Amino acid sequence: MTATELGPVFFLAVAVILLVCRLTGSALRAIGQLPVVGEMVAGVVLGPSVLGALSPSLEHAVFPQELRPVLYVVGQIGLVVFMFQAGYEFRTDRIRQVAGPAAAISGAGILAPLALGAGLTWAAHGSIDISPAGTSTTVSALFVGVTLSVTAFPMMARIITERGLTGSRFGSISLASGALDDATAWVLLAGVLSLAGGSGGPFARALGGAAAMAVALILLPRARERVQALAERVSADHLLLLTAGMLFLASWYTDRIGLYSVFGAFALGVCLPRSAPVDQAVERFTPFSRIVLLPLFFTYSGLNTDFGLLSDPALLLFAAACVVAAVIGKLGACWAAARFIGETPEAALRVGTLMNARGLMQLIAINIGLAAGIVSTPMFTVLVLVALVTTLMTTPLLTLWDRLDARRSAAPPATAALSPASATGSD
Repeated sequence: MTATELGPVFFLAVAVILLVCRLTGSALRAIGQLPVVGEMVAGVVLGPSVLGALSPSLEHAVFPQELRPVLYVVGQIGLVVFMFQAGYEFRTDRIRQVAGPAAAISGAGILAPLALGAGLTWAAHGSIDISPAGTSTTVSALFVGVTLSVTAFPMMARIITERGLTGSRFGSISLASGALDDATAWVLLAGVLSLAGGSGGPFARALGGAAAMAVALILLPRARERVQALAERVSADHLLLLTAGMLFLASWYTDRIGLYSVFGAFALGVCLPRSAPVDQAVERFTPFSRIVLLPLFFTYSGLNTDFGLLSDPALLLFAAACVVAAVIGKLGACWAAARFIGETPEAALRVGTLMNARGLMQLIAINIGLAAGIVSTPMFTVLVLVALVTTLMTTPLLTLWDRLDARRSAAPPATAALSPASATGSD
C-alpha cells in the first residue's frame, strides 16, 4: 500500500475510532466511568476480540497491517501531550507534605505486586505461552511483575480532581504515592529491558540519563523570571511552537535513554514554570490531542489484544489469578501500608483503591514489552485484561466506600439505656 493509498485509509480509521470511542464512553459514563475507560474498552472492541471475531474482513479493511505503525506513531503524539498536561497540572507542593507516608505506601505497592506477579508467572511456566522464542522465563516473569506494580497516575489525578478530593489528605497521599510508584516502575522496566538485552548498558543509560534530565529540569523553575519574560515577549503562536518543541525534545530524550517518551513529557510538565501565557499555550494544543489523537493509542493496543485466546482454560485460569494477584498486591498492600503508618481505615481503603487502577500506564508498559519482544501475544492479552478490570473497578469501589461511610454516619449511635435503678444508684 503506497503512502497515497494509505491516506484515505487512515482518515476512515480515525473517523471509526472517534465514533466508537464516543459511543463507548457515553455508555460507560452512565455508570460513573471516566471517558478514558471508555476509550480503553473501545480499543478492545475494534480489535480481534470483538470486531475481528464478528467480521475479520471488515477489521482488516478498516485497520490493515500497513496502517498500524501509523496509528502507533500518531497515538504517541496524543499520549505525550496527555502526560505533559498531567504533569503541568501536578501540584508538587502537596507532595512534599506527605512524602514520608507516600514513600511507604509506594514501596508496598511496588514490592507486593512485583513479587506476586513474578512468582505467578514462574509457577505457570510450561503450562501457558508466556515468553516469545528466545526470551528467558526470568525476563518474562520480572516484566509481568513490573507491569502489575504500575499505577494509573494520570487517571488517579483526574478521579481525585473530579470527585473534589484534591485538598484531602488521602487524595494528596494517593497522588504522591502514585507518582513515586510510576517513576520507580519505569526504572524497573528499564532494568528488565537491560536484562533482556543481556547487558547492563540500557539500565545504566536510563539511570544516568534520568539524572542528567533531572538536573536540567530542576534548573528550569529557577529560571522562572526569564521564562515568564520570554513568554510575555513572544506571540502566542511562537510560544505554542516553543512549548511543543520542548515537549517533543524531552519525549525524544527519555525514549532514547530507555525510560519511554511519556516520562519526559510528564517531567517537563511538572517542572515548567507556571504563567498565564504558558497556561494558554497548554490549553490550546491539549484538547485536540486528548480527544482526537490519544484514542488512536488505545485502538493500537486493542488491535494487539485477542480475548479469544482466553478460551484456553489454562490461560483463562492464569488470567484470573493475575487479576487476583494484582488486586491483592496493590489494593491490599497499599491499604495495609497506610494502616501501618497510622492512616484511618477509611483513608487507607481509598488510597489502596486509587493505587489499584492501572489503566493507561499499564497499557503503555505492556506495549513496550510487546515491541521489545519479551511478552507473547497471549500474555499481552492477559495483561490488558488486568488493566481493564482494575481500572473499571476503581470508581464503583470509591462510590461504594462513600455510601457505606454515609450509611454509618446516618445510623443512630448505639447507646445503652439507663434503667431507673442504674440512673439513681441502689442503696
